[in-house]
Amino acid sequence: MASAAEKLAESLKVLNALQSKGVVAVKSSDISRTHRERLLKAGFIQAVIKGWYIVSRPEEAVGESTAWYTSYWGFFAQYLSERFGEDWSFSPEQSLKLHAGDTTVPVQLLVRAPKAGNKKTDFPYNTSIFETRATLAQGDELVVKEGLRLFSVEEALTLVPESFFKANATDARTLLASMPDASALLARLLEGGHTRAAGRLAGAFRNIGSPLIADAVLSTMKAASHDVRELDPFAESVHFLNVGRAASPHVHRIRVKWVAMREEVIGHFPAAPPITNDVEAYLAAMDEIYVTDAYHSLSIEGYRVSPELIEKVRSGDWNPDAVMEDRAMRDALAARGYWEAFQVVRESARAVLEGKDPGEIAERDLAAWHRAMFAPSVAAGILNSTQLAGYRNGPVYIRGSRHVPMSVEAVRDCMPALVELLKEETDPRVRVVMGHFIFVYIHPFIDGNGRTARFLTNVMLAAAGRPWTVIKVDDRHAYMDALEAASVREDIVPLSRFLGDALKAHEGSRGL
Repeated sequence: MASAAEKLAESLKVLNALQSKGVVAVKSSDISRTHRERLLKAGFIQAVIKGWYIVSRPEEAVGESTAWYTSYWGFFAQYLSERFGEDWSFSPEQSLKLHAGDTTVPVQLLVRAPKAGNKKTDFPYNTSIFETRATLAQGDELVVKEGLRLFSVEEALTLVPESFFKANATDARTLLASMPDASALLARLLEGGHTRAAGRLAGAFRNIGSPLIADAVLSTMKAASHDVRELDPFAESVHFLNVGRAASPHVHRIRVKWVAMREEVIGHFPAAPPITNDVEAYLAAMDEIYVTDAYHSLSIEGYRVSPELIEKVRSGDWNPDAVMEDRAMRDALAARGYWEAFQVVRESARAVLEGKDPGEIAERDLAAWHRAMFAPSVAAGILNSTQLAGYRNGPVYIRGSRHVPMSVEAVRDCMPALVELLKEETDPRVRVVMGHFIFVYIHPFIDGNGRTARFLTNVMLAAAGRPWTVIKVDDRHAYMDALEAASVREDIVPLSRFLGDALKAHEGSRGL
C-alpha cells in the first residue's frame, strides 16, 4: 500500500504535468477530486472561486496573497478565454496601462464580452472583475499579449476620456513618449473622425514636450476638414529630464516616474550640509556600524541572524571548512556574503567620498556588490553558480505586494536607464530616494534586491557626505508599506519621509 508521501508525490506529478503545459488557472476538470483534495490539504494549490484553483506554496501562511498576485494575469488570460473563447477584451483604460508596462494588480478588472453578464465577480484579496457587454477590441484594433486581449495603443488612446490622463498620467505619458511620430495614431483619428480625441492628444503631446507631433495632429486633422480644439488633458505640466524615444516603454515609465516624483522627494527628504570631508573617519564610522547594519538588513529579508553570528563572521572565527555546523547554516552563509559585499561597498563609498560621480560608481560596482553577497553560498554548493551571472532570467515576485516586477527583457533596458538617471540627477536627495525606489521597482535580481537597494541608498548618502543609515527590522512594515505606496499608488512621500526619518534618527544618535 502506498504511503501518504508516495500518494502526494503522485498528485504532484499530475500538477507538474499541468504546469508544464503552461496552465495557471487550474479547473476542477483538469485534476481528479482525489488529487485536488490531497494538493489542497498539503498547500500546493489554493481555491480562487468555485471550480478554479491556482498553484501555491505550502510554506505560505494562511491569508498570504503572494500566490494570487503572482498568478493574477496568467489566471485571467486562461479563465476569461475558457469562459468567452476569443470574444472578450479588456477595457481601453486597462489596455493602455498594460501597454505602458503597468502590471500592478488592479482592485477591479474591466472586461468586455458579448456574452458578459454585466456583473461584478469577487476574487481573492479584495480584487474583482466587472464584465460588461460594451464594444470589444477586434480586428486590427486587437493586440494579444501573453493571452491578454487588449485594444491597440492607438485605438485605446482615441477612446479613453480626459479623466484617464489625469488619473493615469504616468501610463499616458509613457505611451506618448514612446511614439516616434503621429502616423499610426492619425490613421485612427481620421478614420473615426475623432476630433475631441485629436484635441486631447495634441494637448497631451505638447505637455510632454513633443510640439512637432502635436502640430502634426492638428494640421493633419485640419487638412481633412476637421475642426479640432487643442486641450491639455493632464492636470499639470512636467519638465522632462532628457526623455528620448527609447524602444522600451518601461524605460519611459521609470523616467516619467523619476521626473514626476522628484519635487515631492525634495519637499519631504531633509536637506543638510555634508557632515564630513574626512574620508577615513567616514569609513571608520561605517566599520563601527557594520554589525548593526548587517543584523537589521538581513533580518528584514527573513534571515535568522544574531549580532554574535555577525561578529563571528567578521572576526574570522566562522570556519565552514572545519565546522560542519557552520557549513550547513544558510543564515551564516548569508551573513558571510553580507560581510564580503560590505567590503566592496566600502570601497564604493570611498570612491564617492573622494569625488567620483555616484552614478558612475553605481554603474561600475553594483553588480560586484551582488556577486559578493552570494559568492559564499555558491562556493558552499547551496546556490547554483548561475546566481552570480547577473540580472535575473525569469520572473520574480514580492511577497504580499500588488506590484508585479517587470519582465526579464525590460530589466535589461531599465537598469542602464537607472544609471543614466543617477548620473543626470543634480540633487543628492533625489538620488537617495529615487535610486532606492526605482531599483526595487525594477527588481533586477532573483534574490538580494532589498539588500542591494539599501547598499545603493547608502552609497548615494555617502556621496552627499551624509552618514551610513540603518533601516531597522522593527520598521520593516512601515518600510514595505512605503515602497508599496510608491510602486502601486505612485506616492513617493511615505518613502521620502521614511528614509529621511531613518537618516535623522541616525544623525541624532551621533549628535550630528
